[in-house]
Amino acid sequence: MEFPTTVIKAVKGTRDLLPPSTEVWNRVESAARAVFGAYNYHEIRTPIFEETQLFARGVGADTDIVTKEMYTFADRDETSLTLRPENTAPVIRAYIEHRLDQRPGVQKLYYIGPMFRRERPQKGRYRQFFQIGAEAIGSESPAVDAEVIEMVVEILKAVGLSGFKLLLNSVGDHNCRPAYVEKLRQELSGVSGAMCGDCQRRAETNPLRVLDCKVEADQPIIEKLPSIIDYLCEPCRAHFESVKRYLGDRGIEYEVRPRMVRGLDYYMRTTFEVVHGSLGAQNSVLGGGRYDGLAESLGSKVPAPGIGFSIGEDRLVMGVEGEQKPGRLDLVVAPLGEPALRHAAVMARDFRLSGHSVELVEGKLKRALELANKFGARFALIVGDNEMATGRYALKNMTTGEQEDLTRDEIAAKLAVASNSN
Repeated sequence: MEFPTTVIKAVKGTRDLLPPSTEVWNRVESAARAVFGAYNYHEIRTPIFEETQLFARGVGADTDIVTKEMYTFADRDETSLTLRPENTAPVIRAYIEHRLDQRPGVQKLYYIGPMFRRERPQKGRYRQFFQIGAEAIGSESPAVDAEVIEMVVEILKAVGLSGFKLLLNSVGDHNCRPAYVEKLRQELSGVSGAMCGDCQRRAETNPLRVLDCKVEADQPIIEKLPSIIDYLCEPCRAHFESVKRYLGDRGIEYEVRPRMVRGLDYYMRTTFEVVHGSLGAQNSVLGGGRYDGLAESLGSKVPAPGIGFSIGEDRLVMGVEGEQKPGRLDLVVAPLGEPALRHAAVMARDFRLSGHSVELVEGKLKRALELANKFGARFALIVGDNEMATGRYALKNMTTGEQEDLTRDEIAAKLAVASNSN
């Protein structure tokens, strides 16, 4: 039988997450879940593909996501389906479909999972990427905005990220933004010809998207464009001032960026972003904002004002990976012979049930001790005929080299002390 010689590799823009890196991913997700729990958020899991119109209507037909980046395919009944490029629209779809507005209070939902965009792969940016996100649906209060941003800061601290910067803005609403967009269109008519092709197109179809351009050569032009802060109506201005006041009460530092609009059409009023210097040019860790009106655009008969965010987990892990201590194996058990193997397997099970990580290694003692060193194990336990007969087992401390003859209970106590001291 002949086998193909070509090795199949991961698709471009995707990657395998391998240990020990996955330990960091698990710690980040566990820390995020703990913070979500403290703020009374509950997990929602939506399908990884939806009807394409959900994103066209929700995200915006003229956004880069919809026009360039989505993975879209026809189902067998010719329904157009899309792998989710983001998860706010799916969460709102689920909120409407399952009538979550009938439940008491603000609906606080979080998610952790993969998203898909066909972007150019680069540092921290993949075509299958992961997001940790949350949505607070059912309130337009600026106090909720501040609490969401506070929770973001607490998650970043909990996972060990430091040195990040919070950027803040308001993009107004349907009352005041049209006047600003018209002014922007007028200003762009004289300068867009010197900008990138995307900006030239957006200057006509969606001028607000020009402000989200990342092309370095366009930034001096963008910096001279009018500020949306100057065009906010009184309700939007009051809302923004309240958000800033509530953040100040919490001692949360921020920088107002008047030309930060985020890349999705559903945002209104509060928008925010967190950046971190260690990530290079693509330095955004997370972004979010308020999206009052999104539910109505997706067919809801009941208003569902909301605010949310999504953390780029790939980038977040990059920011904390070097600061995280790798997980450590507690014990390598080395049985000497077949009877000892049976005995040692039961001991290993009991230690595992007590919450310790244990590796059972068959074969020669020298190899078992070498593996214990390579695994970074705390201890090695030697089980042979003499140990089984006396009930006392040789426990070697792999850091100090010290070896003691101990009972099972004494071994368990040693493991507990070592685990608690980590």
